[in-house]
Amino acid sequence: MAEKEMQENIVTELSEEETVRLIIDMVHRIIVHHTLWFNEVIHQMGMEKALAVMGRAFSRGKEIQLKRLATFFNIELVDNLPKMLLDMPRERKQELMSELGKNWIANDGVWFQAVEEIHGMNDAKRCNDTCWTRFSPFEAWSIKQLLQLPERAGLAGLKKGLQLRMYAHINKQSIIEESDTSFIFQMNECRVQLARKRKGLPDYPCKSVGLVEYGTFAETIDAGIRTECIGCPPDKHPDEWYCCWRFTISDE
Repeated sequence: MAEKEMQENIVTELSEEETVRLIIDMVHRIIVHHTLWFNEVIHQMGMEKALAVMGRAFSRGKEIQLKRLATFFNIELVDNLPKMLLDMPRERKQELMSELGKNWIANDGVWFQAVEEIHGMNDAKRCNDTCWTRFSPFEAWSIKQLLQLPERAGLAGLKKGLQLRMYAHINKQSIIEESDTSFIFQMNECRVQLARKRKGLPDYPCKSVGLVEYGTFAETIDAGIRTECIGCPPDKHPDEWYCCWRFTISDE
C-alpha cells in the first residue's frame, strides 16, 4: 500500500510545467515504441512481411487511439476522422501538410547532427543512408495504401507517389515526360540545400542516400521500375535542379 501511495504522489507532486512535459514525453514514447515494433518485425521477418503487419497494427491502433483522444478532447469523429480537419478549408490543410513536412525534415536534420556531433560525419552518413533503406520503402507502401494502388502500379503510380512524399510538401519538384516507358524527375528546389546555400556552404553530398531513397521507393511502387541517377550532389548540376532521376519501367 505504501508503495502505491508513493507512485500516485510522484505525479501529483509535479509542477504544471513538469506535467505538460511528461504528457509530451509520453506521446514521444508511443511513437518510439511503435517504431521499435516495426524495426523488430523487419529484423525477424523481413520488410515485406513487416509492412503487412504494419498495415494491420496501424489500422487498429489508429482507430483505438483516435476514439480515445476524441472522447477526451470532445472532438467529433466522422468515419473515424476528426470533423475539425474535414471541415478545415483546403488551403489550411495544405498549410498544415507543409508544416508537418517542415517538422519531418527538421527532425531528420537534428538526428543527423546529433550523430555527427557525437560520432562524426562518417557515422552520421552511414546511419542516414541505412535509415532511408527502411523509410523510403515504408513511405512508398504507405502512399500505395492511401491511394489503393495495385501491386504493380507502373509509372503512373510512381508519378502519383512522388507527389505525395513528405518532400513534396516542402520542396519544388517537376516531372518531365520522356517516353512511354520512362520519365525524368527533377528536384528543382531542395530545402536542405537552399539552407546550406544561404549559409555559404557547398551542397550536401546526398547522392549515396539518393540512390537508396529513390531506388527503393520506385521498386516498392512497382518492382519493374528501375532508377537511374542523372545527377545529384556532389555531382555538378545546373541551377534549375539539385538532383535529377530517370525512372524506366520493365516487364521483366
